[in-house]
Amino acid sequence: MSLVDLLGVRPGLTALIGGGGKTTLLFALAEALKERGSVIVCTSTKIRRPERLRTLDPDSPEALAAALRETSPLCLGSPWPEGKLAAPSLPFAALTEAADYVLVEADGSRGLPAKAHAAHEPVIPAEAGRVILVLGADAFGAPISERCHRPERFAALASAEPGALLYPALLARVIRSEGYGNIIYVNKCESERDWQNAAALAELLPLPVVAGSLWDGRFRYV
Repeated sequence: MSLVDLLGVRPGLTALIGGGGKTTLLFALAEALKERGSVIVCTSTKIRRPERLRTLDPDSPEALAAALRETSPLCLGSPWPEGKLAAPSLPFAALTEAADYVLVEADGSRGLPAKAHAAHEPVIPAEAGRVILVLGADAFGAPISERCHRPERFAALASAEPGALLYPALLARVIRSEGYGNIIYVNKCESERDWQNAAALAELLPLPVVAGSLWDGRFRYV
C-alpha cells in the first residue's frame, strides 16, 4: 500500500503538523498525488521556498485555475524574508475549489523531531479533512530538552523534567493531552529499534500510527 493510502490522504485539504519531517513529507505526498489529480502545496505558517516546484501567489481564482492547467503540483505562498513563503493570498476555501488535493504545512518545529504546541499552534485551516501529526523516530530515547520544540511546554504536559528521556509512554502522554491529528506518522524509522518504539507508541494511542522512512521508501501500519 502506498504512503498516500496508508495516511488516508483523500481529495480536499490535508494539514501536516508536529515535529520535523513535515516539509519532506509534504513534497513526497505531492509527488505521489500528481498522478491522481491536481495538487497544491502551501503553508498556513512559514515554509522554505521549494527549488523544484513552480511557486507563485495568484490574486484571483481565475489566475490560480490557469496556473494549475499549466503546472501541477504547484506551490503557493506569499513572499517572506530569508527566501521563505507565508500563507497564500487566496483563502484556503478557494484553493480546495481549484485543486483536487491541497497539502498544507500547518505547524513549525525548527527541524526538531517532536514538539508541544503553544496556544496559537497549530494553524490548521478550517477546511482540513485530514490532519497528519508527524514525529521523528530520532526523538526516541533522547532528552526532552534536546529533541523537542518548546521543551518547557512539552515537559509540563508530560509531567516530567526537561532532562527526561523521550520514551513512547512519555510521547504518548503529550499526544493524548494535546489531542491533535487524525493519524500519526513516525518518520525516520531506519533501525529495528525505531520500528519497535513506533509500535510501542501505537499501542498507547487511540489513533492509527504509520511508521516509515522517506529515505528508503518503507512504510507500514504499526
